Amino acid sequence: MPQRLSHLDARGRVRMVDVSGKRVTARAAVARGRVSMRRETLEALRAGRGPKGDVLATAHLAGVMAAKRTSSIVPLAHPIPLEGIELTFTLDAGRRGATASVGIEARVRSRGRTGVEIEALIAAMVAALTLYDMLKAVDRGMVMGEFALWEKRGGRSGVYRRRA
Repeated sequence: MPQRLSHLDARGRVRMVDVSGKRVTARAAVARGRVSMRRETLEALRAGRGPKGDVLATAHLAGVMAAKRTSSIVPLAHPIPLEGIELTFTLDAGRRGATASVGIEARVRSRGRTGVEIEALIAAMVAALTLYDMLKAVDRGMVMGEFALWEKRGGRSGVYRRRA
């Protein structure tokens, strides 16, 4: 039997899900993504030679700000009081012939009636967009991708872990 979509009412119209009857529980989510680039671009980033200033600090702040504003970006997302947002960046020069990249991981925590998966994904995606913006003068061919939810905890459905 197909699962009913929670964002549609009985007549098939889009609606924001009513979470008022759900229990408040600790919620957490981890999302990851990647920005692929030329090796020279990664070396400029690593050396702090980005044309617009501190690339990673700016991308970090952008990710945090975006997570906090998720309900303004995604129409049916609930405004959620976030208790923790962490972003980490992993610089990977790649092996011979492989593309260099920056891995992005966003971890978001809250206590609430609904999960923080979208907040974690938004944080990672906006951090990637900011990396692109900060480095586009050096490399317009960068590619953003591989965005996925890697883990979520809390709520009725419990724990989810992505298999690599």
